[in-house]
Amino acid sequence: MSSCFGTIARGVRAPIIRQGDDLAAIVTQSLLEASEKESVPFRDHDVVAVTEAVVARAQGNYATVDAIAADVRAKFPDGHIGVIFPIMSRNRFAICLRGIARGADKITLMLSYPSDEVGNPLVTLDQVDEAGLDPHTDVLSLEQYRAAFGRNLHPFTGVDYVDYYSDLIREEGAEVEVIFANRATAILPYAEHVLCCDIHSRRRSERLLKAAGAKSVYCLDHLLTAPVNGSGFNAEFGLLGSNKATEETVKLFPRDCQAFVEDVQARLMEASGKTIEVMVYGDGAFKDPVGHIWELADPVVSPGYTAGLVGTPNELKLKYLADNDFASLSGEELRAAIKESIRQKDADLKGSMATQGTTPRRLTDLIGSLCDLTSGSGDKGTPIIWVQGYFTNYAE
Repeated sequence: MSSCFGTIARGVRAPIIRQGDDLAAIVTQSLLEASEKESVPFRDHDVVAVTEAVVARAQGNYATVDAIAADVRAKFPDGHIGVIFPIMSRNRFAICLRGIARGADKITLMLSYPSDEVGNPLVTLDQVDEAGLDPHTDVLSLEQYRAAFGRNLHPFTGVDYVDYYSDLIREEGAEVEVIFANRATAILPYAEHVLCCDIHSRRRSERLLKAAGAKSVYCLDHLLTAPVNGSGFNAEFGLLGSNKATEETVKLFPRDCQAFVEDVQARLMEASGKTIEVMVYGDGAFKDPVGHIWELADPVVSPGYTAGLVGTPNELKLKYLADNDFASLSGEELRAAIKESIRQKDADLKGSMATQGTTPRRLTDLIGSLCDLTSGSGDKGTPIIWVQGYFTNYAE
């Protein structure tokens, strides 16, 4: 008899994680307790996902504003930095900017408009159209921006990020100049040394700036790739994926995630006898339909995952089969035909008409998004997500 349920995602409560905790042991014990108390048995091909925040916290992967400033000063000894394409976020970038400004004499801050890379708006496209501007080509000074748009507050936080970032830079003793543009090279008439703060487009920005003759170009993933005065670090992502911890510290993206997920998988195998896939997840890859903001400020959805999570789904579209191949069938005859199609499907359905409308994304991105939505970002207290039935289908 087939199950009435498909994919089930459960948030698992755990103790508050502190630096130095044996997180693999805590995750394993929390899952075992949840399984026993809630009478939910483990199954092969379950997925256990742990939020990156507690992984980094257990590692003690933190850095101070002073550590950021020291690294910035070492990489930009000239003192004048063009800081381009930062996202507008008090949690994600403000403390990083404080460190950048503390390590500089002058910041020329170039903000993209009408919105940043992940969709936080400075203004609306309608406002841009009404002003007769082309955001692909037009470079605006602060005065031109204010004349065209006045003051605009973020729709959710109520912050004027132009003023907020400018004031923050001045508080750190640096001079600030603000311009608005969407071409990376637009910074070069203002500053010859550039820090690219975009996340997913950073390599293109870096390439264009170097080709255009910038004297030095760094990205956020070039900062804090090694300890600075004993700080935390991330050799691969640097400051990318960091979050505000306090007014003077950031929590960096976790490191050594592969070793962690394999440790948890081995512990769960020993305890349950089941092969359970394990991943670390950060921001899910989804877009808010009201604010038009992408929830993808981390450099990747998952910085570490076990081998069974490699790849993309290989699924047939049931609606396509029902409307095309088996349009003349109904009831049990239709169900049986669809189940047999699933059983007989090719190992690689790429390009098949029967897959159109399925989701051609990596498993880690899909499952990570599910986990991020399940755990939320507030006070649910479920940093562990236990997913069952993800790899089952209608024919099983």
